[in-house]
Amino acid sequence: MDTRRLAYFVKIVDSGSITKAAAALHVAQPALSQQVSALEKDLKQRLLIRSKQGVSPTAAGYTLYRHAQTILRLVEQARSDVSASGAAPSGRVSIAIAPYSMASTLTPRIMSEVSRRYPDIVLHLTEIYGGVLSDAIRNGRLDMALIYEPGPIRGVQFTTLSIEELYLVANAKRVSAAVAESGMTTLQEAASFGMILPEQNHTLRQIVEEGFKDKGLELQLVGEVESSPTLRQLLRADLGATILPRSAAESLFDDEDFVFLRITDPTLSCKIALCTPDHEPLSEAASAVLRILNEMFHEMLTENGVQNA
Repeated sequence: MDTRRLAYFVKIVDSGSITKAAAALHVAQPALSQQVSALEKDLKQRLLIRSKQGVSPTAAGYTLYRHAQTILRLVEQARSDVSASGAAPSGRVSIAIAPYSMASTLTPRIMSEVSRRYPDIVLHLTEIYGGVLSDAIRNGRLDMALIYEPGPIRGVQFTTLSIEELYLVANAKRVSAAVAESGMTTLQEAASFGMILPEQNHTLRQIVEEGFKDKGLELQLVGEVESSPTLRQLLRADLGATILPRSAAESLFDDEDFVFLRITDPTLSCKIALCTPDHEPLSEAASAVLRILNEMFHEMLTENGVQNA
């Protein structure tokens, strides 16, 4: 299959018009139509529906469009990697990091270490949730992610890095000295606190809700917060409590105003995982960053004594 024809086809679908695509590609319109006809003949499928408004892909055409985008991206990546072979990795690498996790504390170290080792790599860091990861990574908008593992998602793969138990985090004034000293609380006791949690598409929220449901307990939701500084302010004002892995709690609430209580009966746990595409290789630059992430994460696990998966 000719990659030039695929590029022409993608441009036609994006433009919604053979005439507009021909102008953008500086190709004669009849020649562009012939390329589409050749594709349809090769695949034995009608690929475009023509109308007065322009063209739109058929079901077969949309399937080809999706695959063509991946193929063209891989071809471009191959060209870039081959031309850069022997040189230091360079380019843009995008990483999503789960908010409210120990992974988020790595951000300054990641940026510093990548800049030191690979000054020609530009990092794009963002916070994102599991519900939108599959599309972002499948479509190449993200190279990788360190997140709470949400379970199988088509088009991506997860490598579990650590398993952490969850803790109730509350204003120290809300907890008796005896309970604070014990460092533990049951899930039923935790249910008496009004909870401030991320929204429902966050894997951590889903784990908490499932734990309450399995125990037959009602979750008293005070509010939904996606900002770590805002969460800290709300807990400091004693407007609710939250549930986090211990490592995340220690990085966000690092003073005596807060108390961390390990949840028991039952214990709740979450997995931190590395998420990457399952259908195409990473670029040379992304592979270099991935090696740094693995080194840093395992070093952090050793330092903090967190369970390694």
